[in-house]
Amino acid sequence: MRIYLDYAATCPIQPQVLDAYVEELQQVGNPSALHASGQLARMRLEAAREQLAQCVGAQSAEVVFTSGGTEADNLALKGLFWQANKAHLTTGAPHERPVVMVSAIEHSAILETAEWLETQGATIVTLPVDEQGVVRVDAARELLETHGPRTAVVSVMWANNEIGVLQPVPEITKLAHAHGALMHTDAVQALGNVDLNFSEAGVDAMTVTAHKLGGPVGIGALILKRGVNAVPVLHGGGQERSVRSGTLDVPGAVAFATAARLATEDRDEKVRIARLRDRLIAGIEERIPDAQLTGPRGDGRLPGNAHFVFPGCEGDTLLFGLDMAGFDTATGSACSAGVNRPSHVLLALGRSEDNARSSQRFTLGPGTTEEHIDALLKVLPQVVENARKAGMVSATPAWMSAGEGSSAASSAHTDTEGTETS
Repeated sequence: MRIYLDYAATCPIQPQVLDAYVEELQQVGNPSALHASGQLARMRLEAAREQLAQCVGAQSAEVVFTSGGTEADNLALKGLFWQANKAHLTTGAPHERPVVMVSAIEHSAILETAEWLETQGATIVTLPVDEQGVVRVDAARELLETHGPRTAVVSVMWANNEIGVLQPVPEITKLAHAHGALMHTDAVQALGNVDLNFSEAGVDAMTVTAHKLGGPVGIGALILKRGVNAVPVLHGGGQERSVRSGTLDVPGAVAFATAARLATEDRDEKVRIARLRDRLIAGIEERIPDAQLTGPRGDGRLPGNAHFVFPGCEGDTLLFGLDMAGFDTATGSACSAGVNRPSHVLLALGRSEDNARSSQRFTLGPGTTEEHIDALLKVLPQVVENARKAGMVSATPAWMSAGEGSSAASSAHTDTEGTETS
């Protein structure tokens, strides 16, 4: 029997969600069609939209369905940037607001989108974090005072996917709005785990997705404030306020809304998971005294996230050791073309490269029990000891160097963290 401790990557689809999904998959009708079957599909879609809106504290008209978090992040950053610089698109005039601000610990769906916008004339400004992984509000204030009138959009995630740290999104939103900039937050990890209210937070756009809370892969949403326009990334039939064209996924929307309702209604479950998280943290610190918890304790982090650095261990060695012992975990660092790289999140916290390569992320969810935590604590000290004996890999092995950059090497290794939001 395997023990799954990688809920931040994806959460197994929940039984009630699966039932709703399968039932809807058996229905017929394109929701854009005018006949009776199409209009019945439209009614079920709009009911799902309303339900999801209630779960995130938004109006139903503000829910724009997408294929997942990655698409929603791209739509938010590109769409809002281009909207703020529409004169450039139509006449070639200089960018009025060329600045895009993102935190140093954003998911790659934001960071790589920002890098691409840089090729389109954007200026990227990075918001620093403190040693706990929290975006520094004082630094955000200073940077906005300097760049504010030229800033199109600010993007700060609600909760970090790697270390689970919650961010001061409402505070930064007020600072951004004071300078006329729009505010986006990637709330993929937050929905269903912490109280989330789009309207109260004041943000202009918010990314959410289904598979992090027990829904299917392939359905997400950008919550886009009424009155805020975004230049579309996809063009076609004009669905979803003409912001996101494409045939709408009614089964996915129904399943997403069901998963969101179940996840947001069950507050006791979040308390239970937080207690298990604290049990795991205390157990690791007792058994492995030099293990370093990343980020704050208690309410400052997601209820199911326990992220540790184990000095002297290669993160992948820990992962494979735990995998052999029957546990699914994550390193939290990117792997590209077969070369282990330090976590950009831990580097942003000021950690050394070796330290940033020595992490392990344990994320808990609905199926996690006390017995699972105890089982992990029983084997973890030996796995860490074995990893330390193996040592840190100070240089890339020859067989990896030979393949680096080749299509074969690239196809053989994928960046699991890079696709985590989608």
